Amino acid sequence: MNERQLAYFRAKLLKWKADISAEAKATLDTLKEGPIQEPDQTDRASSETDWALELRTRDRQRKLISKIDAALRRIDSGDYGYCEITGEPISLQRLEARPIATMTLEAQERHEREERVSRDD
Repeated sequence: MNERQLAYFRAKLLKWKADISAEAKATLDTLKEGPIQEPDQTDRASSETDWALELRTRDRQRKLISKIDAALRRIDSGDYGYCEITGEPISLQRLEARPIATMTLEAQERHEREERVSRDD
């Protein structure tokens, strides 16, 4: 991968991380506004369910940030864009769709098949 492509993916990853961080800050700011003030029990339950889903989403995004950070470290170390299993280059199309990818599509599919088989046993 050339320097221009690496710079492109670094910028893409940094923007993605910034967007996630901004969403997390907005959620935190809303939570700081105080407890749910719904007078009706049904409305309150619905709001609490919505918040639980929101917090679960934020937790998934927190984990995603660590994957983004790992991808940025791979860019710095020169490992970005190469499959951690086979060492082959990951296609630019795959990296465009999933910039945190660590495996080629073929290696990922093989890994998922093996995982399914071991779960089924």
